[in-house]
Amino acid sequence: MHLKRNLTILLVMVLLALPTLVLASTHKDRIEGPINSGTEATQKCLECHEDAATDFMKTSHWNWSLEQEIDGKIYQRGKRNALNNYCTSVASNEDSCARCHAGYGMSDANTYDFSNKSNVDCLVCHDTTGTYAKATSGGGIPKEKVNLLQVAQNVGLPMRENCGACHFFGGGGDAVKHGDLDGSMFYPEKSTDIHMAADGNDFVCQTCHVTKNHEIPGNSMGVSPVGISELDCSECHDAPHTESRLNAHVDKVACQTCHIPTYSKERATKIWWDWSTAGDQSREEVTDEYGKHTYVTKKGDMKYGMNLSPEYAWYTDGKNQAYIRGEKFDPSKPLIMAAPIATRADSGAKVYPFKVMRGKQIYDSKNNILITAHLVGEDGFWKTFDWNKAAEIGMKASGLPYSGEYGFAETVMYWRLNHQVSPKEEALQCLDCHGDSGRLDWQALGYKGDPMGGAM
Repeated sequence: MHLKRNLTILLVMVLLALPTLVLASTHKDRIEGPINSGTEATQKCLECHEDAATDFMKTSHWNWSLEQEIDGKIYQRGKRNALNNYCTSVASNEDSCARCHAGYGMSDANTYDFSNKSNVDCLVCHDTTGTYAKATSGGGIPKEKVNLLQVAQNVGLPMRENCGACHFFGGGGDAVKHGDLDGSMFYPEKSTDIHMAADGNDFVCQTCHVTKNHEIPGNSMGVSPVGISELDCSECHDAPHTESRLNAHVDKVACQTCHIPTYSKERATKIWWDWSTAGDQSREEVTDEYGKHTYVTKKGDMKYGMNLSPEYAWYTDGKNQAYIRGEKFDPSKPLIMAAPIATRADSGAKVYPFKVMRGKQIYDSKNNILITAHLVGEDGFWKTFDWNKAAEIGMKASGLPYSGEYGFAETVMYWRLNHQVSPKEEALQCLDCHGDSGRLDWQALGYKGDPMGGAM
C-alpha cells in the first residue's frame, strides 16, 4: 500500500515539476479566439475534454452536495444546504457565494442547471497565469478584465494558487474560516508548514489530496459529517519514531495532535462572531492588534486569534454530528453545529486537534430552527439592516417556514486541523500534554485524570 501511494505521489510531483510552458504549449496551438465569456472558454475545453467535464460533474466541488446517511435518514447534504456560524448559509446568497463555485452563473441553487457542461469553470482550477479571478457578483462569472483567451491558452495542472483562492479565503477573507489554511500557505516558511515550505518538502495540495477523475479526497464535518477523509499521515509515515513509547501513542493520538502545536501561525483567524450586534450604525468600526475589524456594522462583533493552541477531542471517520437545516434545537444552550462525537471507547478513535468557532446567529424564536439569512444584494441585510426581511427571503429560498419572530442563539463548530504541520523539532513534548501544566482536558476526553499519573 505504501509503495503504491509513494509512487503516486512521486508521479504527481514529477508532473507538477514540468515547466508550465511545456504543459501550456499544446493549448496555445489548439485554442483560438475570440473568447468572450467563461462558457465560451469551457466549450473550447469540451472539444477535447468532454469526459473530464462528465467526471467533474459527479463531484461535490460541482454539486456542492453529496448523498449521506445521517441518523438513519438519507440526505443530500453539502455547501448549498448546510449552515455554519460564519455567513450562515449559501441559500439566497448564491450570487456572491458562488465566487468559489467551479461553475458559472449559479445565482440560485434551486434553479441552477447542474447538468449543463458549459457551466463548468475549467479555468478556475487550471489557470497558470495568476490573472484569473471571479466577479464579486454574477454567481461565479469571471471578472470582465480577465483575458480569457490568454488564460485558456495557458492552462496546466492545478497549483496552490488555484486551490488557495477559495480554501484559504473561506468565510469572507484570509484565514477567517480555517485555522490551518490561509494566505501564508502559498509560500510558507518551514516553521509554518514543513510539508509545503520550499526548504521543506515543497508539496502542493495534490501531493496528499491525490485526485482521480477529478474527485478530490478530503472533507469537513460541516458539510460532510459522515464522510470518510481518505487521508492519513501513516500512508507516508509508517512507525515514524525511533522511540517505541512515541509509536505506541499513535494508536490513540493523531499525528496532528503533537505535530500541530499551534494554528494560525502567521495570519489571525476568526474565533467568535456575534451577529446579534450587527446593524448598529451608531457604533464605530474598530480594529484589533492584528488589523482585523472587531466590529463591523453589517457583521457585528468579532474576535480573532493567532498562534493559538488547539482544542482536543476524540475523532474517527463517520462519528460526527452536524445540524440539519430545519432541525429544531434548544436555544437555551449552545447549539453544536458540527463536532466529533467519538469517545475513547470507539474503535479507531484518536485524539485530534481542532479549531472551535463560536458565535451567535439568527434563529426563528418560535419554531426554534436556525434561519438562513439573506445577506447580499440590494434587499440583503448588508444593505437594509432589516433582520426580519433577511429572514423572510432566506427562509423562502431554503423552503423553510418563518414565524416572523427571531432571536439570536449561541452556536459552536469544530474544524479539524490537518495543515500547518511544524518541523519535528517543534512538536509537542511529553509535559506539554502531561503533568500539572499539560494542555489536555483529561476529564473531557473521558479520563479521571492524567493517565500518566495512573488516572484512567
